[in-house]
Amino acid sequence: MLDQTELTTTIMAVDDTPANLQLLEGMLLEKNYRVLSFPRGDLALKTAQNNLPDLLLLDINMPEMDGYEVCRRFKEDSKLHNVPIIFISGYNDTEDRVKAFNMGGVDYITKPFQIEEVHARVETHLKVHRMLWELNKHNHSLEEQVKEKVHEISSSQMATIFAMAKLSESRDDDTGNHLERIQAYCLSLATQLAKDSAYKKEVTPSFLENIYLASPLHDIGKVTIPDAILLKPGKHTPEEFETMKTHTLTGAKTLASILAKYPRNSFIRTGLTIARSHHERWDGTGYPDNAKGLEITLYARIMAIADVYDALRSDRCYRKGMSHEEACNTILAGSGTQFDPEIIIAFKAVSDDFLRISIEKTDTLSPEETP
Repeated sequence: MLDQTELTTTIMAVDDTPANLQLLEGMLLEKNYRVLSFPRGDLALKTAQNNLPDLLLLDINMPEMDGYEVCRRFKEDSKLHNVPIIFISGYNDTEDRVKAFNMGGVDYITKPFQIEEVHARVETHLKVHRMLWELNKHNHSLEEQVKEKVHEISSSQMATIFAMAKLSESRDDDTGNHLERIQAYCLSLATQLAKDSAYKKEVTPSFLENIYLASPLHDIGKVTIPDAILLKPGKHTPEEFETMKTHTLTGAKTLASILAKYPRNSFIRTGLTIARSHHERWDGTGYPDNAKGLEITLYARIMAIADVYDALRSDRCYRKGMSHEEACNTILAGSGTQFDPEIIIAFKAVSDDFLRISIEKTDTLSPEETP
């Protein structure tokens, strides 16, 4: 109902008595309504699909399909269920009126009817129908504005969090676009798991969104690691390595304090589990909890492969980054010990995607991998 003027208001009338139908049609045309008249309910239903009426005047006692059945069909149809229906019938019992209203009718007029009464009822319900239409239109517009604003706020918050993670990473001059690559690697692996793996029911659309948004938080705890250890060009001493390992607990503790204030925030919860557990190993020899197998969350098991691949491929001041083939072979060798074998299968399927991401999101390329 795009134009709400009377000249375009369509009223449908259904009555098997020609005299009644002719009378209704004449009086409605006098008011400049567009009138569609039918002697049978099935014809009205069929026509209404392509000519949606603004109101339906409906007789009850008709052969083949009575008015109650016509009303039921209208109310069950998603396209027609909002059309207001006024019953016009010779039945005057309370039981008939109640049934008409229970079926979804908005009003009930008894025959013989008065023309003025019909006009008054029709105008009243058309006005109500138009007001409801306008209200729904306004609510829909308001809903879209709210969604847009929420998205704007959410995007702003995500950008701020990513900037904080990026600031933490910037202490290490060798990380480059590490966070951007990690996001892409995690999303690629998780998407493959959703297609074909034992975890496909677990990897829902919200799972994909959470791991993509939260993955940059994995090393946020490194902000507390002293530069002398974090930026050391050589191998760490056992004591230094123990200090390095604390970044998992520090990051998890920081995110846990935020989660305590926003316990329903799945993004922060995902970031917490990734920050704490992305250095755990499938065989239980990782840190900080020596978690084993499925004790490690799926988020962290995915992150473990993405993080190691990126570390192997990246240049460091003390070594040259591996080629894609070398990095893949190293990761495949860790199946069942360092990494979840099921995710290794997914990694094999998307290894070309990892190569593409590493090329597109890196600052320096080896000659053999320059596009």
